[in-house]
Amino acid sequence: MEKQTEEKKNFPLIPLVCGALAALLLAVYCGGMIYYQNRFARGTVIDQVDVSGMTIAELEERIESYTLRVLERKSDGTTLEDEIPGTDIGLSYASTEPLQEILEGQNAWLWFLRQEQEYELEDMIVWDEEALEEAVQALHGFDSDFAVEPTDAYVSEYVSGSGYSIVEETQGNTLNLTRTLAAVRAAVAGLEEEVDLDAEGCYETPEICADDEELQSLLTKLKTYENITITYTFGDNVEVLDGETICSWLSVEDLEATLDTEQVEEFVATLRKKYDTIFRSRTFRTSYGTEITISSGDYGWWMNYVQEAEELAEMIENGESGERTPVYYQTAASYDTPDYGDTYIEVNLTAQHLFYYEDGVLVMESDFVSGNSAKGYDTPVGVYSITYKQRDATLVGETYSTPVSYWMPFNGNIGLHDATWRSTFGGDIYKTNGSHGCINLPYAKAQELYSYVEKGTPVICYYLPGTEPAATEVDTSGETEDNVQAEEETESAETTEAVETTETEVTEEITDTGGTAE
Repeated sequence: MEKQTEEKKNFPLIPLVCGALAALLLAVYCGGMIYYQNRFARGTVIDQVDVSGMTIAELEERIESYTLRVLERKSDGTTLEDEIPGTDIGLSYASTEPLQEILEGQNAWLWFLRQEQEYELEDMIVWDEEALEEAVQALHGFDSDFAVEPTDAYVSEYVSGSGYSIVEETQGNTLNLTRTLAAVRAAVAGLEEEVDLDAEGCYETPEICADDEELQSLLTKLKTYENITITYTFGDNVEVLDGETICSWLSVEDLEATLDTEQVEEFVATLRKKYDTIFRSRTFRTSYGTEITISSGDYGWWMNYVQEAEELAEMIENGESGERTPVYYQTAASYDTPDYGDTYIEVNLTAQHLFYYEDGVLVMESDFVSGNSAKGYDTPVGVYSITYKQRDATLVGETYSTPVSYWMPFNGNIGLHDATWRSTFGGDIYKTNGSHGCINLPYAKAQELYSYVEKGTPVICYYLPGTEPAATEVDTSGETEDNVQAEEETESAETTEAVETTETEVTEEITDTGGTAE
């Protein structure tokens, strides 16, 4: 009986507990309804801002106390922080009515459920745009004392021993106004606490980076230049044009390397001045043992420096190395001194005697008759060369035509040839019965000399006091008046043409080179 009574006493506890729980849940539910009557339901996002559980007043208070933290980059890569308070830019809601409409449209009965509602309200948050721009422009990244401009990657200057290399770009920390304004506007519109300008891509960036294809191509081309070696050989002298010198002739602009052709021309002009021998005085040891100086004549090395500069520049542009022989108007026998070498024709105009040396050995000699001294037709002194040689040439004038068997011009139309109309050579014939400049030789001697000489063989003409021959009685029995007149008129025409040609060539050369003949 006692047990049964005890069970009856405990039985009301279960309903009591359940009732209490129900009452509590009801109270919580009602409290939630009351709480969310003026608060936004969970999961409510307005203009990308999560406003869950917030009242309109709290949103307004949030705007009033809003400050945007702006993370900026220093030039060394570290960061600093600037702030833009909402009060400085006049931040506020344009109207709270749309917010109120959202609250009123919420299902208060389902306050405990996450509603996941997103709203886009245009122009809800407003600010003073001019004030915003001023605040943005006041950031460190727009201060010239703080900001460092980015620099492009570029190819370094040539460094002796190491050549060219790429200098990498630098990022700097100069802000781009347009991109920065856009990033800050977006952050303010979303009431974000922080904006990282580096992460948002707000900084000016280099246009050319180290891995740029055009930059790498330029480096490859410059490396080609620095590896060039061009060698000139002038006898025992060697001139080497290396990459270090060539690189000093280069300029780089807009990812293009340009060769300074004026520098190339100056280099070639230096070679010409150093090694050209044309128009220069020479010493000559005569067959009589006397050493003389000869300052006239057109023999010698004569570089065509304009064409040589063009071809050298082309060779450099093509990245070619190797041995190079200059382009010449005219060459000589030797780069060494004397440039006429040891194979030449020696013409002593005083002695009226000729010598032919081959490899330093006297091969033949002969008397001759040169230009008529009494009439002022003296054969010019100087160092020349055989221009060409011709068999059975005809010396032509206005009223005559005289054949010769062996014709060897060396100074314009002044040359050596046989003179069958003469029976006597040498002595002092030339003084009154000489030619108009040509060297008249006996037929056999002209024939022999013709067999030895080639185009380019040096001809050295000079006068040497003390070697005068004895007076010679001219034998004119074998000469006809027509032959003598033909010879004189022919050589007169030849001499005139020779002078004109030589002067023209020299003038052209001086004009081309801009220098003076030496």
